[in-house]
Order: sequence, then structure tokens, then C-alpha cells
Amino acid sequence: MSREKTSMNSAALGAAKSQLRSLMKQRLANISRETISSQSTRVFNALLRFNPYTDAKRVAVYLSMPGGEIQTDTIVRHALSSGKQVFVPYLHKSSLKPGDGPARVMDMVSLKGIEDYEALRRDKWGIPSIDAATLPGRERSVGELDGSESGHVTLDLILMPGVAFDVDPQSQSIRRLGHGRGFYDYFLHRYALAASTEERAPNGRPAVLLYALALKEQLLSSSSGEAVPVGPHDQPIDGLFLGDGQIKESAKSGTG
Repeated sequence: MSREKTSMNSAALGAAKSQLRSLMKQRLANISRETISSQSTRVFNALLRFNPYTDAKRVAVYLSMPGGEIQTDTIVRHALSSGKQVFVPYLHKSSLKPGDGPARVMDMVSLKGIEDYEALRRDKWGIPSIDAATLPGRERSVGELDGSESGHVTLDLILMPGVAFDVDPQSQSIRRLGHGRGFYDYFLHRYALAASTEERAPNGRPAVLLYALALKEQLLSSSSGEAVPVGPHDQPIDGLFLGDGQIKESAKSGTG
């Protein structure tokens, strides 16, 4: 996948993304759990030195699969024990009419504490998941569960997963390839719509910081000829925590 082509039609873009996801799936399947564990520890240690995390009151973080990505269990436990309000993904049927948006959407819902977190059951992918029966009493951002809106809860920092990442050679912004379902893209779109003017950056984006966590193998090398395919609706992230302990930041011009 060459870096020379910066734009492509939607069919070609989808095919390029699928091809890269397949390649990364094979690559990540060969990484041992011991390697993933050690890289996850380095990411956690880097996060502890990251002021936007230590200062954050509300943090959203993905709950990890058993393999193939940075593990977040230690992060969730630390954030809860530090008195932060922790939000985690919750997937549910959309209240939108067919054609108005996706059939399933993601919201971020709050955990009530360590015991609540430990009580989560794993889904078919091995990911701890919120039970719909426990939703009453949880705060939500953005809301719209079962057709009823909830109050908008602002977040300070979102720690996201991804399949592959690279640095745009022109803008020096960090680009992210997701798992292909568009859950985060649509959540961020809705989050931006719900945010007040005061909660937005000058470029119109919500002021929440977007950082991804990645194994070092997930960052594509500029010398490899591989690149993350992007379209007009793919937005860069603010930064990337890597399994070798590095924190890569997008250029300010790339993220606003």
C-alpha cells in the first residue's frame, strides 16, 4: 500500500482497508501473550507519566480482547482506584430509522467501581461487557439508549484501540485504522454534535483528547511501503502509546 496516493474512491478505500486488516490480523496472531503482556506494562508505565491522564477526572478506555492488542485491565483498575470516573464501550441497537445511520452504535457508560468491573462477563470475543440489565444508574456519554436520550457527559481522555497506525508524511498527524465497524467514528461524530461550543476545539472537534494504545508491531514503518488508507471522514488522533514505551504525538496542525 503506497503512500503516494492520498485519496481514493470509496470502493478502493474499503478494499485497501480490508487488505491491511487481513495482513495485520496475520501479523498480530504471531505475537506471544508474554510479549503482549510486557508491552502492555510499558504502555501503562508511560500513561502514569502522562499529565492529561493523571489530571483527568473522566477517562474512557476500551476493554481488551485476550490477545492481539494492548491489554487494559491494569489501566482500568488504576483509574478506578485513583478516583477517576471510568467509562467503557457499550454496543446496542440504534434508535435511528433504517437509512439514517448504523443499526448498532457504541456509547460510553460508567463503571461503578472495581467490584462492578470484576463482575462484567466476557462476550464471545473474550471482552468484558456491560450487561444491559445494569444500565440504570450508570452515566452515559452520549446516550440515546433504547430511544431515550441521557444527559451529555463530557470526557477528558479517550483511550482507543486500533488495528494499524502510521504517521502522515505531509501533516505528521497519526492515522488510525479501526476494526471496520465504525463504532468509534460514529460515536465521536455524535459526541461532537452533543458538545457545547465551549467544549470544542477551534477546528470544531470536541475538546476530548483521543489517544490510541498499540503494540509496536501495529505502527507501520515509513520504509515498508505500507500506509493506513484514509478517506475524507477519517480523522487523525492526538497521539499514540506504543508497546516500546514511546508516546507519539500528532503535529498540532494535524489535530488542532
